[in-house]
Amino acid sequence: MATSLLGGKFGVITGGGAGIGKAICGKLAGHGAKLVVVDLNREKAEEVAKGLGGGHYGFGCDVSKSAEVQKLRDFVANTIKMNPHIVVNCAGITNDSTLLKMSEAKFDSVVAVNLKGVFLVSQAFAKLAVQNNSPQSIVNVSSIIGKVGNFGQSNYAATKAAVIAFSKSSAKELAKKNIRVNCVLPGFIKTEMTEAMPPDVLAKICTQIPMGRMGESEEIANAVLYLASDMSKYVTGAELEVTGGLYM
Repeated sequence: MATSLLGGKFGVITGGGAGIGKAICGKLAGHGAKLVVVDLNREKAEEVAKGLGGGHYGFGCDVSKSAEVQKLRDFVANTIKMNPHIVVNCAGITNDSTLLKMSEAKFDSVVAVNLKGVFLVSQAFAKLAVQNNSPQSIVNVSSIIGKVGNFGQSNYAATKAAVIAFSKSSAKELAKKNIRVNCVLPGFIKTEMTEAMPPDVLAKICTQIPMGRMGESEEIANAVLYLASDMSKYVTGAELEVTGGLYM
């Protein structure tokens, strides 16, 4: 039975329409938080919000566009009149190619969502928290790939490394404002994308993981719950690896 670790708290979760983001929404709502589920696909966001029960909202937003993030901020502040105690930046994309073949458009597309999106959303809601003199926990979903790199993912790896540095810098700036900033670094996690991979490829990946298996989305959600709640009220600027020991 879920406890009320987040009772009376309100959160904004980007990338909440599927995969890890959806699992995070379910976990936080299960512990009492009321959420705005944000996704590029508005219908998916609304579907997830509806599935969480009453008091939750779905919102379509391209986090790489400042005008759309401003609309999200205005919806939260002015329409539903909530102050977000929790902000989770989980929206992210891949657009893979080797360095010698990667187009500028592919590189820019990943930077726009994975890094610029984190900046825009974090800034918008940190400003709102300061304006309302309210505590806040920002949790950014990075990746272990941001620390070790990955073949064909120089753009993705660069953005995830940047999210770690962005989180630490933001944490230093915002600590005196009673805003904590941390990031979670997932390893190889079972998602719709990995389910489409050949079984032999998945088996090879698992041989590299000391715990011998891929992670579950719920295990990432548990890490986010810890960082979002008062269980971690003296934690900021941290990077929490959830990898089964991969690359330790």
